[in-house]
Amino acid sequence: MVTIDAGRTDAAAAAIRHHYDIGNEFYRLWLDRSLSYSCALRETAYDTLELAQENKLAHHLNAIDAGSARAVLDIGCGWGAVLRRLSGRHGVARSVGLTLSAEQAEYVRAQQYSGVDVRVEDWLHYRPEGKFDGIISIGAFEHFARPDDSAEEKIRVYREFFSRCREWLTPDGALSLQTIAYANMNAAQANIFMKQEIFPDAELPTLSEITAAADGLFEVCAISNGRLDYAWTCAEWARRLKAERPAATELVGAEAVARYERYLKLSAMGFRMGKITLYRLVLRPYRSGYFAARGDRVA
Repeated sequence: MVTIDAGRTDAAAAAIRHHYDIGNEFYRLWLDRSLSYSCALRETAYDTLELAQENKLAHHLNAIDAGSARAVLDIGCGWGAVLRRLSGRHGVARSVGLTLSAEQAEYVRAQQYSGVDVRVEDWLHYRPEGKFDGIISIGAFEHFARPDDSAEEKIRVYREFFSRCREWLTPDGALSLQTIAYANMNAAQANIFMKQEIFPDAELPTLSEITAAADGLFEVCAISNGRLDYAWTCAEWARRLKAERPAATELVGAEAVARYERYLKLSAMGFRMGKITLYRLVLRPYRSGYFAARGDRVA
């Protein structure tokens, strides 16, 4: 198992708190009812934000066959939209959610979902008590690397993530991953405002880095591009925040509201122009025979 320096995990936690701990009530003003703060999935042009977020959640739950799962791990669980459905709709006996936001963890715990354990813990520090039938990670992968990482260092960190997920999954388990990624832009061209004011110490992957890191560990069974879905989602969030501007200003102040409105509009533009994109991947562990054939050590 690769050793990752403590400074990396401390920086990731600080960056998460910077963005997400502005307050649950602020996010409640402009997110949908499920408090899903990630790209929605539109199936028709008439989908509302609420329906599109339900579509997104269903995509990930179906990808891991949640209806048959006994244990599921949600890495970057947010305000618990996935955990709620695992507990209620699918009756999963054991669901674990990892977040680095104390505000999010407090919110999820207050819901008292049956069979759900939420932890303020980095995946690098997590040690599971047993195997999982499925792992879902939505919007956390963007926080694993740092802006000063080389491509080789990014792949090393991503490979550590995939190695642990493979170790934590049952042989027939699946990983459903959703992440923003660089598309027709590289890190040097990224917007300074976004890097410094919105997501400090975060770094996006590229598709080639993701696949290189997963090579030999996971088979990529499905991949889809949700770039235009995310452009629409960010535009919807911006519209809803603008409509709630007086209430939002009372909660967090005019400067913070203006910062978020700018970030949402810039994000929508970036997705629309193809500078950044959104990938949804479904991955399954390679069988041990694959490694034996290659002469690799099986973990």
